[in-house]
Amino acid sequence: MAKMTAAEAAIHVLKKEGVDVTFGLPGAAINPFYAAMRKVGGVDHVLARHVEGASHMAEGYTRTEAGNIGVCLGTSGPAGTDMITGLYSASADSIPILCVTGQAPAAKLHKEDFQAVDIQAIAEPVTKWAITVLEPAQVPRAFQKAFQLMRSSRPGPVLIDLPIDVQMSEIEFDPDTYEPLPAYKPSASRAQIEKALTMLNESDKPLIVAGGGIINADASDLLTEFAETAGVPVIPTLMGWGTIPDDHELMAGMVGLQTHHRYGNATMLESDFVIGIGNRWANRHTGDVGTYTEGRKFVHVDIEPFQIGRIFGPDYGIVSDAKAALELFVEVAKEWKAEGKLKDRSAWAKECYDRKHDTAMLRKTDFKETPVKPQRVYQEMNKAFGKNTRYVSSIGLSQIAGAQFLHVYKPRHWINCGQAGPLGWTISAALGVRRADPKTDIVALSGDYDFQFMIEELAVGAQFNLPYIHVLVNNSYLGLIRQSQRGFDMDYQVQLSFENINCPEINGYGVDHVSVVEGLGCKAIRVTDPEEIAPAFEKAKKLKEEHQVPVVVEVILERVTNISMSGKDLSTVNEFEALAENETDAPSSIASLR
Repeated sequence: MAKMTAAEAAIHVLKKEGVDVTFGLPGAAINPFYAAMRKVGGVDHVLARHVEGASHMAEGYTRTEAGNIGVCLGTSGPAGTDMITGLYSASADSIPILCVTGQAPAAKLHKEDFQAVDIQAIAEPVTKWAITVLEPAQVPRAFQKAFQLMRSSRPGPVLIDLPIDVQMSEIEFDPDTYEPLPAYKPSASRAQIEKALTMLNESDKPLIVAGGGIINADASDLLTEFAETAGVPVIPTLMGWGTIPDDHELMAGMVGLQTHHRYGNATMLESDFVIGIGNRWANRHTGDVGTYTEGRKFVHVDIEPFQIGRIFGPDYGIVSDAKAALELFVEVAKEWKAEGKLKDRSAWAKECYDRKHDTAMLRKTDFKETPVKPQRVYQEMNKAFGKNTRYVSSIGLSQIAGAQFLHVYKPRHWINCGQAGPLGWTISAALGVRRADPKTDIVALSGDYDFQFMIEELAVGAQFNLPYIHVLVNNSYLGLIRQSQRGFDMDYQVQLSFENINCPEINGYGVDHVSVVEGLGCKAIRVTDPEEIAPAFEKAKKLKEEHQVPVVVEVILERVTNISMSGKDLSTVNEFEALAENETDAPSSIASLR
């Protein structure tokens, strides 16, 4: 046993739990924690420019590699409230991050002390656990419990709030004999898997819906092996994109109202049986539940018991960690296949494959017009960036079009805040991804408004040499909201354009992103012609390697482009041919393709 401050004990726990870097901002109430981090050593730190940015860096860090848990730090009061968006984003997507906040002295919490806010109460709805620790001896055990909770069952974030006097108090603690607590994860039984496979055998056109739980469980290889053994096509969700490579013959496309492929939606509507593994049946995936479920049976496998039946009642539910379930799915499917008990799915798999490669199902990307149409940007991205690229994106038409046109070949290579969708997420998350993975090519994707939200975090990339390429598609519009406002017959308060007196060459597009980016210590390239996109990407690669800072490629787009989507169900997606501002819509339904 050794005497040390409670904060020093907490740092020892972080190290024992595998943490070697934190993201955050120091401040008066968290300074004892920083002092402990400096004294104990072994835990690096990345200084963010905004505490929300630090929380998204922690998210990006966690999402990059299996086993990672990002940690973000902030002082009392507004630092904690600024991190709520990061906690919400992590909670919504089942991402474990640890937020540690400083707090006013314990004896003054009820006296409206400076920056004393009940962050525990504020954070509770968006965390697995939020606690203000009032007893110094409980601090290391609070951290121990936090890591166990974050890893157990459905992963998620935790907030630990530490009064300044609690951090500084001396306690007895022995870091040498500390051991992490085992995480709890439910496992499917063989009988449950055999029942699910029996139901599969009774179907004619089955699909596997692969959710983000498979990626969380580090079970993508098992998912692909199960699909290959059973011969069943796979529909990844947005959070499960990469569980099976995009060019795999059994990858049948994504499904949804927005981030979908035409062939994916058509295949879902043709199916008669679905096994969902590690997915939530999110509304932007299913659309109208009646249309989604009509004429097909469902098995739902999820780690969280209360998730089964939340959106609709499946025909059969299994509570299990995705990896534990898939290990049994593979084992039993191989046995049954060897015994001739698995139905041959080759005709159905070929039908799905042919639909995926039908040119009538593919959206046009080879536009040559100026201003640039966004579809052309994604065509050039597919050519310029290889199969090992990690893409990072958040929300908006840029993200929706990115999911429709880009290609992902590995798990954790599409890093996206799926459910919460906070603007400003992308830059910070990309920096967290880069800190977690110093070798892989990282390409972020933003619209102009997402980019402007937390643009100051680019300075972090310059200061700490965290290089990546950021593709900025700029139409000087809140494009997704503008497209949504069509239903209200308005175009109101969504235009970001203005005549910038300091940069007339961008012709009313408003913010001079190139100057701002370069002022923050990074590199930037502006593109206005579609033929310039590919050379700009090549130049960006060289600048990134030469200077070891983020490099932004801004592509000036046409002001208005409607991206294919639906507000209702999978059978009524509107397909647009990159409309001009005064053109009428030309919706086409895929219902006839059933």
